[in-house]
Amino acid sequence: MNILITGGTGFIGSHLCMELLQEGHMLRLVTRNPEKYRESEAQNQQFVSWEDNFVKEMDWADAVINLAGESIFGQRWTSKVKDRIYNSRVDGTRQLAKAVNEADDKPEVFISGSAVGYYGDPGEKKVDEQSSPGSDFLARVVYEWEEAAKMAEDSTRLVIPRLGIVLEKGGGALKQMLPPFKMFVGGPVGSGQQYLPWIHMVDVWKGIKFMITNDDMEGAYNLCAPHPVTMRELADEIGAQLNRPSWIRVPEIALKLILGEAAIPVTASLNISSEKLESAGFEFTYRTLDIALADILNQ
Repeated sequence: MNILITGGTGFIGSHLCMELLQEGHMLRLVTRNPEKYRESEAQNQQFVSWEDNFVKEMDWADAVINLAGESIFGQRWTSKVKDRIYNSRVDGTRQLAKAVNEADDKPEVFISGSAVGYYGDPGEKKVDEQSSPGSDFLARVVYEWEEAAKMAEDSTRLVIPRLGIVLEKGGGALKQMLPPFKMFVGGPVGSGQQYLPWIHMVDVWKGIKFMITNDDMEGAYNLCAPHPVTMRELADEIGAQLNRPSWIRVPEIALKLILGEAAIPVTASLNISSEKLESAGFEFTYRTLDIALADILNQ
């Protein structure tokens, strides 16, 4: 297939692109600075700019995968950072959707990334794709992100994967959590009782590929492992895998003093159901946290 990808050089996108290239697909990666990646170009991988003619790119593409977005981890959400978080998701998605609508030869499917932050902080209550959106900053961003993608739903098959916290070395939540454990000062963040909707990177790219090829799938799907865990359970399992203690808790109040609203992704409790995705026929490779972390941390 011809696949246009935004966010293809990021934490999730780079893993996905590697898999797609190995399967023989032709990729065009949208980036702010194509010149930076010229040496990585090949017959089956090219880089294009956000300033290029996207309508022309849509005529070329069989599928579009939209993963672009400023990282929400590792920085305080100042007004400027909030603007980048919002604009990198909502404005870019609107640009893609508009081009899909205007293309003569429209892509067969538009996979537009989203996040479980859509639900806000519902506590211990189990939530699924029919649950209401939250009202905090991140939930509002994710809601508008999805609404921007829906501009194209009359022109192509639209699938919106709501991603949980992606576990893999080199990025995301684990990049922030592992150093304290390695220094014997690891432990849960916040109360420890909040649910974390996690997913192994392998199941992320498997899930996205499944959405591309399964013509019956439309709308939002929670892309999270079927067994959510609490922060306490995550910290204990990291400690067990690294043979390190897990007893120094970072209080929620301290985290909020340091990070402000940026503490939301790790202090909010999200008990997410993946039943809709499994009912569509998707099979997770890593269903439980112990098996997932054993694979990641013992590579």
